[in-house]
Amino acid sequence: MSKVASQSSHPRSLSRVSKPTTPASPLGCAQNPWLEYCLDAMQRMVLFADLMRQRSEQNQAQQAKTVPHVLSFEAELVLDARTFSKAVNYLLVRIQPLATQVLDPKKRPFVVVDPRAGHGPGIGGFKADSEIGVAMAAGHPCYFVGFTPDPMPGQTIEDIMHAEAKFLEKVIELHPDAEGKPCIIGNCQAGWAVMMLAATRPELCGPVIVPGAPLSYWAGVEGENPMRYTGGLSGGSWITALTSDLGNGIFDGGNLVKNFENLNPANTLWGKNYDIWSNIDHGGARFLEFEKWWGGHVNLNGEEIQWIVDQLFIGNRLSSGQIVTQAGEQIDLRNIHSPIICFCSKGDNITPPPQALGWISDVYASDDELRLCGQTIVYAVHDHVGHLGIFVSGSVAKKEHQEFASNIDLIDVLPPGLYEAVLTPKTAEVVNPEWVEGDWIVRFEPRTLADICQIVQPNQDDALRFATVARVSEINLEGYRRWVQPWVRLAVNTPLNQCFKSWSAALAPASVFSHQNPMMSILPQCAEWVRQHRLPVAADNPLLKWQNGYSEQMMNGLNLYRDQRDRAMEQLFISIYGSPILQQMLGITAASCPAMPAITPERHAFIQQRIAYFNANMAEGGLREAVIRALLYIGMAGDGVDERAFNALRLIRSQNEALPLSEFKQQLREQYFSLRLDPDRALATMVDMLPADLAKRQAALEVIRRIAGAAGEMSAVATARLHEIEALFVAEKTPQHSLQ
Repeated sequence: MSKVASQSSHPRSLSRVSKPTTPASPLGCAQNPWLEYCLDAMQRMVLFADLMRQRSEQNQAQQAKTVPHVLSFEAELVLDARTFSKAVNYLLVRIQPLATQVLDPKKRPFVVVDPRAGHGPGIGGFKADSEIGVAMAAGHPCYFVGFTPDPMPGQTIEDIMHAEAKFLEKVIELHPDAEGKPCIIGNCQAGWAVMMLAATRPELCGPVIVPGAPLSYWAGVEGENPMRYTGGLSGGSWITALTSDLGNGIFDGGNLVKNFENLNPANTLWGKNYDIWSNIDHGGARFLEFEKWWGGHVNLNGEEIQWIVDQLFIGNRLSSGQIVTQAGEQIDLRNIHSPIICFCSKGDNITPPPQALGWISDVYASDDELRLCGQTIVYAVHDHVGHLGIFVSGSVAKKEHQEFASNIDLIDVLPPGLYEAVLTPKTAEVVNPEWVEGDWIVRFEPRTLADICQIVQPNQDDALRFATVARVSEINLEGYRRWVQPWVRLAVNTPLNQCFKSWSAALAPASVFSHQNPMMSILPQCAEWVRQHRLPVAADNPLLKWQNGYSEQMMNGLNLYRDQRDRAMEQLFISIYGSPILQQMLGITAASCPAMPAITPERHAFIQQRIAYFNANMAEGGLREAVIRALLYIGMAGDGVDERAFNALRLIRSQNEALPLSEFKQQLREQYFSLRLDPDRALATMVDMLPADLAKRQAALEVIRRIAGAAGEMSAVATARLHEIEALFVAEKTPQHSLQ
């Protein structure tokens, strides 16, 4: 297989859905609103049933493919991990640019990794305005990591991690001239897998973007995030083992999809179908496009899903450094050297902001520790978009993802620390618009761990409850494996497994409308006749108002049920696992809650060595280092790093001696730490770094002024610091400025 190309399976008849004809009204319906509405409703029912039939046939056609996906880009196979010594069902493909896109071989490649969380691959390149689309529009070569529907026998999560490391090695090999290591995007559950990879093989990774990725699984706010309670209310991960055993060692991804759908019963049971039924003349193509991905389920090995549930969802061991590889290596997120960009949304009920950002305060004890570890973390919180919108929404792709792609080099050279990405619209009044890429201006504003805690709202009582869940899960799983699992495995055979699969809650509705149902044979002809004689109801028909009101009542009723169900789940969870008696019986104390171990003596010694190095070499360097230190000194007084300042610096850099990005990043960090350790001494020794030639110093000072003012008017503190720098740059050099 040399190509993995997107294929459309939309039936030809679909093209006529959006162009209904309007012949003369029979039976005098135009004079009778009731008959007009009834005829329109019946026609919509026929077209809706035919759309369900098309969805079933589309899903079955997808399932018949060797590598089903929903990428909207042509792609060429680069590596097939099914051929590796430890085979896994993952593929690396190179995305072919559109005819209008020109890729820059010097720009770092992007590697998009899709989640294997029940659905098939392709969501990262689902539309032209997608993560892949905006990265290529910015001139970056793009690669995509997908997977086949069925896992290879015996593959594990660790095997997948090693395979993805080989993928990155290949991408780096194919781009020897690129400035910087590949930027990796790990969507949703692929985010934690990418973070594990970056922690174990940091030398392979450039910036890591994790949109909607759960990394702190116990985090959440009471009354808002009920999904985190489901593991405890089912008694732990024994139910996962049972489901895998009923699948003869295979876990059907459709079960995960049903969990997502249960979060919003109003949409699942009514809203989604009502929306397409009420707008059947225009929404069919879009509906089928999305269902092509949503209905394409993939499988996992029982060992894979069991590891995920035990180690992550219930154990919460990733952000606490408790996961150890088979080789005995601890997976410590503090080992990640690359910048990490966390993108989440307040409207996401699957990975809410506390679960996306809570790992930061779990991993780092203080802001100083975060900086001394050399870590750069950028986060952005959307106001309302849902979980899928983080990856699929065109407006999100054109805003957040576009800005991340356009400014990935700026993110890579940001000084260590915690930042929030703040985006403002680019207007006609903006200063220096030529240094703004796209329609938004991004500024990276410094934040602290206290800001993260305001979002996460850590709760010690919650930690004790979930630690109790983890212990109960271990007991129940051990009991299931010892007393029940042998009998289940003895009873399950392949035919029975196929029966369970075909009648699963995820697949049964599709089977009803497929060609397997003889009643569907006449449906295409009926739907075609309806299209030719379509009589849409008038927009002012009073029964349409009744219809919409009825739908609103249904949605309100189902939402009320959801809210009451979620409150009951939460109260039941708290009453069971918050019981002091149960916690005492299981020996659960604050010490039982997983926590990141302290920095190892080796790491502490390394940090002290680096501090000594910065102190000893504070006066080392020349004019370039002095300019970088001056810009950092001024910038540290502002409200963040504006993309215009970096683009101005990049332009000046391209017009003069081009310093490789990696060396520039190293120099910037050294100057930053010098200012952090001893700002007064860093300024005093700056004079020794300047040349004696006053003209060169004046030229460098003009560069500093230009970059410092690139974003417009500076704050009073930043202006005062600029004046300090001006005085240093024009001062005559004397022996007293030399470092003794």
